[in-house]
Amino acid sequence: MKVALYGQTYNDEASGAVRELLDELGRDRSEVAIESAFCSLLGLDKDGYATFDLDHGLDDSFDLFVSFGGDGTILRAITYIRDLGIPVVGVNTGRLGFLSTFRKEEVRSLVLQFRAGDYRIVERSVVQASLEGEAPGGDLLNFALNEVTVSRKDTTSMITVETYLNGEYLTSYWADGLIVATPTGSTGYSLSCGGPVMTPTARSLVITPIAPHNLNARPLVIADDTEIRLRVSGREQQHLLSLDSRITSVDNGTEITIRRAGFNIRMVEYATESFFKTIRNKLLWGEDRRN
Repeated sequence: MKVALYGQTYNDEASGAVRELLDELGRDRSEVAIESAFCSLLGLDKDGYATFDLDHGLDDSFDLFVSFGGDGTILRAITYIRDLGIPVVGVNTGRLGFLSTFRKEEVRSLVLQFRAGDYRIVERSVVQASLEGEAPGGDLLNFALNEVTVSRKDTTSMITVETYLNGEYLTSYWADGLIVATPTGSTGYSLSCGGPVMTPTARSLVITPIAPHNLNARPLVIADDTEIRLRVSGREQQHLLSLDSRITSVDNGTEITIRRAGFNIRMVEYATESFFKTIRNKLLWGEDRRN
């Protein structure tokens, strides 16, 4: 088996889980590669392990990508995986753990269940954004697992987000911003702004306004093959564009096009876990003191 390991922060609990996983992988002499900066954080000898970074060291021959951290770490992990199709699983050493669902106390079981085939692969859709037909500059990357968001910058005033679906004018949102979320992202920022929960395999996107002044504006669920075009105006000269946790400034009036990407992120769902179990546990569905 060939496994890649990744994490963003160091703490004793994460370190213990990583070392336990490495011990279990060593039992059948699995090939292991560790993200270069994470390897240094853990104090491991880089000469003893293969390493990788954003540009080198990963390919589609890997069987599994293990992310140690919270949901934000998973979102960062996909910038390494991109379109390689490597299945990814998250070991939760953070707080909520909606995407990183595997408990760090049971990290050995992660390997044992994977070897035994007690899992399934869930294809999670990805969205991509372009500015005037070009990819965003710098290290932003042009895809997101959770959402693409436009929001105000350097002002408390609302922005206006002119919105088109497949070339047809929808409306102009007066709001603090607008979220275009995937089914995976429906339980994140969109949910906190009143958007619906969608199952991970739904072939849909949801457009959710952030604090809209159009009081009749509601989240809108659309087919995921819809092309969305946005154009922002406001008192300031720029607004913010974020793809998951990666943010850049964009000049007002720039046309932003959002569509489904040409690849999916493959997430491992173990037989002991499920999306519905996660929303019951993490969102406390069904929790009522009267029961």
